[in-house]
Amino acid sequence: MRAPGVVHHGTRRRRAAYRRALWSGAEVLVTVGVVLLLLVVHQLWWTNREARQGAERKVQALEREWGAQDRGDAGPGASSGPGADSGGSDAGSGAGKAAGTRAAGRTDGSGSGGGSGQERPRWSQAYAVLRIPRLSLRVPVAEGVGKADVLNKGYVGHYKGTQQPGQAGNFALAGHRNTHGEPFRYLPRLRRGDTITVETNAAVYTYTVDRTLPRTSARDVGVIRPVPRSTVRPSYGYSEPGYYITLTTCTPEYTSRYRMAVWGKLTSVRAR
Repeated sequence: MRAPGVVHHGTRRRRAAYRRALWSGAEVLVTVGVVLLLLVVHQLWWTNREARQGAERKVQALEREWGAQDRGDAGPGASSGPGADSGGSDAGSGAGKAAGTRAAGRTDGSGSGGGSGQERPRWSQAYAVLRIPRLSLRVPVAEGVGKADVLNKGYVGHYKGTQQPGQAGNFALAGHRNTHGEPFRYLPRLRRGDTITVETNAAVYTYTVDRTLPRTSARDVGVIRPVPRSTVRPSYGYSEPGYYITLTTCTPEYTSRYRMAVWGKLTSVRAR
């Protein structure tokens, strides 16, 4: 008969230490996995939830403010708004001329609007509402494209130095494609002929989608120039002055390597 094997105390200790190391390693991996999962949930769900709720509250606040001004409840300092007919302007040069006079808006302390001769909105101030029916989108427009004070709130940001709604030139906007409300997530769904409206306390400006630039460099500043034309892909854009809107966002999804742009032209203006 074979003698039973002898297990030394040192061997048992090494095996116990090995099992403890394996268990500790597994615990660390599980903990890291849970933390990463929570981070993903925070980015993809929580930030969207918070930003969308905050953006909707801001839209409602702007609408209440404008309604009070329309009723004359804004106090003696509020003006009565631009003198214009209540009907929409025709497309083309007629809309452009109307926009130039109506974009100024009211000049009370709340400071919405921002056309020719009008004090520009304060940095990060929400002053307009962007609506895109095809995307079921209704979102505030704020001055600037800073992440912390504009884009991460679920707002759409207005590029500093570009024109305001209804002005001759290019009213250029940026919005997140993913996380923080992701207002421009479905921007690629827009098609030629779709409508985009921008409402301020002065007027409602309607633009019609005209062209799309599917992908370009993040440094392609040509897309937001007064006459928008890509400097990377010059076949995309315009060659004549007009009344344009530009919507920009990151592409493809969940990256910030490239940008896409959707362009539209002003087709009507309706005074509030």
